[in-house]
Amino acid sequence: MGGTEHLDVRREGATLVLTLNRPEAKNALSLPMLVGLYDGWLEADADDAIRSVVLTGAGGAFCAGMDLKALAGKGMDGQQYRDRMKADPDLHWKAMLRHHRPRKPVIAAVEGACVAGGTEILQGTDIRVAGESAMFGLFEVKRGLFPIGGSTVRLPRQIPRTHALEMLLTGRPYSAAEAAAIGLVGSVVPDGTALDAALALAERVNACGPLAVEAVKASVYETAELSESDGLAAELKRGWPIFDTADAKEGARAFAEHRPAVFRRE
Repeated sequence: MGGTEHLDVRREGATLVLTLNRPEAKNALSLPMLVGLYDGWLEADADDAIRSVVLTGAGGAFCAGMDLKALAGKGMDGQQYRDRMKADPDLHWKAMLRHHRPRKPVIAAVEGACVAGGTEILQGTDIRVAGESAMFGLFEVKRGLFPIGGSTVRLPRQIPRTHALEMLLTGRPYSAAEAAAIGLVGSVVPDGTALDAALALAERVNACGPLAVEAVKASVYETAELSESDGLAAELKRGWPIFDTADAKEGARAFAEHRPAVFRRE
């Protein structure tokens, strides 16, 4: 497992837990954090034993967005991270899930601030759980900036356009209850329990057939902008092969025998 001084990596069974760990700055994005994040996504993609990923933040916050000083490498020994960024100028966009989509489901566990770049990363996750006091928002326009992490494209595709435009154009904060009401997050739980709730969801995902789970996720995203007829054709192409897998046969046997299935990615 990887990790950096601002990104913790650990395993919980078949779940990879990535923790943004810069609580003194409400987990604002830094070079070490971005490099660690991208390495975490790559680890999840490469390791078949990992069936899901949970993304969370340390110290009661999720992510307060970009830290421009830290991204410039000031105030820390960051040469190795600057070298990584120089070698791959797209690395920060991949880390923020703008230019990379992990093949495993990614579940966000949000406590506290999830604003600006935090809300942009959130849009790259698949399932989202928030504590009651979590706060969301895209504040860029208030500072004369542009939310270039993908929000003008993704947000109107994930929530109703009128809500997306209100969030983008007013720069106001949103409570967890408001975020759930407009569909930005899926569920709201008591403060301090978002990670536990996300891990419980991950366990449910992990108990399912991994080939089926990954194919379903891929189908949802690859058909999102297709016409219905093209999307249905793509779904068949993606889905039919799953029925021929040993895992599919195991699932049917386990159901008939009233026992948990043992999937082997075969």
